[in-house]
Parts: sequence; structure tokens; C-alpha cells
Amino acid sequence: MDINTFGVIGAGQMGNGIAQVAATAGLNVIMNDINAEFVQRGRKQIEKILSRNVEKEKITPDEKNAILGRIKTSTSLKDMATADFIVEAAVEKEDLKFRIFKDLDQICAPDVILATNTSSIPIGRIAAQTGRPEKVIGMHFMNPVPVMKLVEVIRGVASSEETFKTTWDLCLKFDKTPALANDYPGFIANRILMPMINEAIYCLYHGVGSAENIDTVMKLGMNHPMGPLALADLIGLDTCLAIMETLYKGFSDSKYRPCPLLRKYVEAEWLGRKTGRGFYQYNQ
Repeated sequence: MDINTFGVIGAGQMGNGIAQVAATAGLNVIMNDINAEFVQRGRKQIEKILSRNVEKEKITPDEKNAILGRIKTSTSLKDMATADFIVEAAVEKEDLKFRIFKDLDQICAPDVILATNTSSIPIGRIAAQTGRPEKVIGMHFMNPVPVMKLVEVIRGVASSEETFKTTWDLCLKFDKTPALANDYPGFIANRILMPMINEAIYCLYHGVGSAENIDTVMKLGMNHPMGPLALADLIGLDTCLAIMETLYKGFSDSKYRPCPLLRKYVEAEWLGRKTGRGFYQYNQ
């Protein structure tokens, strides 16, 4: 299946990164969000990263301009009618994703694959919102998208072999390393990562150590490049909570119960780097 125009729903942290790697791979990209401010902010972030790559002589100024020239911004889902493949990268809210997939199913041609960058929501539930469950699949990029090599490819129970192969081949085209995961809450990455982050938050909650000391132990003792609390701030504490709630609901196992401190911070809108405060404070 030939993919020439690649659609991205969401121009935030994940969406603009996905748009960048697709455009860098030579595809025409439609990057959509709910208003012009969000899509322009996403485009400026792409331009900022590409300018840095020019300074580091990783790409030329002409290559930067060519990549940007392949990215069209959009505030209407109807623009996705011209896309050959779409990745949804909206916030981790089930009802929002369901609504997007219902709309895309009506807008897009029947052979268009609808992928989701969900961190934890079962693919089968999302696919059931459409009339094309065999064309729905998980394509879970890691953050930051332009740097991280991994993409989890998650097959729903109805995902066809053609859908899987097309998605897998796109990952390779994007110079990523795909890994296959089956459709269980949290898949592979977040079923392992999020309980570790949640346990680190419990350590802070119980006074076992300060945020700095907890992160230092994991960085120097376990050779992690970033401590779990700093990583949670980077991911977004609201996203961490949403994933933990999906795991807890999906398995009905107390080991996935979100730490009360995590919920408290989210309720206070201390969401990490994006709001300037989480387990650490940041300059806006």
C-alpha cells in the first residue's frame, strides 16, 4: 500500500514529533489540532528542533526548508479526507479518542489505516468505534519522538495482516525500530514503566526519600538516563495518572492503584514540565 500523505491528529508534544519524522522521511504531512494556536505552536516546535539540527550540521538549511514545506497545518478533521494513513495523537482521554475515530471513519476513504498513539487504551475498544476494525492499529511512539528509536506496534484482535505490515514498514521508513505488542492494557512499555514510576511516587509519598534522592538512586544505581520522577514530569503527570487508571481498571489488581500523591498533583494542575511544576519546578 502506497503512503504519500500522512495525517497526524494532535500538534502537541507527541503529535508534532510524529509529524516531523514523517516529513523528514519524505511524506506530505497534514498536522491537525482543534485551533490555529495549537497547530502553530506545534509547527514552531518542529522549526526549533530543525534549526538546532542545522546548527549541529545534521541537516542543511535546504533540507530544513524542504521538511517544513511538506507539513500542512489544519484545524478541521475534514482535511484528513486526502490522507493515506492517519495517526491519532490526542490527549489520553478515552471519550475524546472514541469521538475522533468515529469522525475519521466517516471522513476517510475505506482503505485508509487509522492508527492510534495511545499509551494504554485497548486498541480493540478504539477499533469498535469504527466500521473498519481491521484497519485500526496501535502505533505508540516514544517521547521525544525525533530522538527515540522505538515504536510499539499493537495489533488489535481485528487488525489485518495488511494493516500490520503497512504500519511496520512505515516505522522502518521513519528510521525507527518497531516492536510488536499484543492488545493488553498498557501494552509492553507502559505496563512495565508506569508501575515503576508509580512506585517511585509512593516512595516520595511515604517519605522514603526526596525526589532528588529517589531519582539519583535510579540513575546511578540502575543506570537509567533519567530518574522516574523527572521522567514523569516530562511525560506529564496527567498522562501518567490516565495510564495507571487504565491499568487498574483493566486488570482490577491493587498493584496498579495510582498513588494518592499523583492524583493530588494532577488535581492541583501540577502536571510537570508543561505547567512549570510537578515533582520539580521548572522555568516556564
